[in-house]
Amino acid sequence: VQLQASGGGLVQAGGSLRLSCAASVWTFDIQYMAWFRQAPGKEREFVGGISRSDSSADYEDSLKGRFTISSYNAKNEVYLLMIGLKPEDTAVYYCAANLWRTTRADRYKYWGQGTLVTVSS
Repeated sequence: VQLQASGGGLVQAGGSLRLSCAASVWTFDIQYMAWFRQAPGKEREFVGGISRSDSSADYEDSLKGRFTISSYNAKNEVYLLMIGLKPEDTAVYYCAANLWRTTRADRYKYWGQGTLVTVSS
């Protein structure tokens, strides 16, 4: 299984971006897909994720209201819509997939290569 993240770029503060993550194939152990981010010098942190079975999404508390995760199961794709971007949102954003929901990055089986989001002030 390969995950391909895309959609990153440079955006001004207050702007928006939509990231995409496509899985090359679907396997039974991909039931939850998540987004993480890692800023320079910081640990990778959970952004949010979505369940394949019922498309229910959850988010890191501080990002609720600005970030929205959705999915299109037929294409094995998930999306991260980010609005009201702030300079502190600057990071490499990774998609990951796992059998179950967890906020711990070290528990995820599959990872994408990351896409850089830079928010200028």
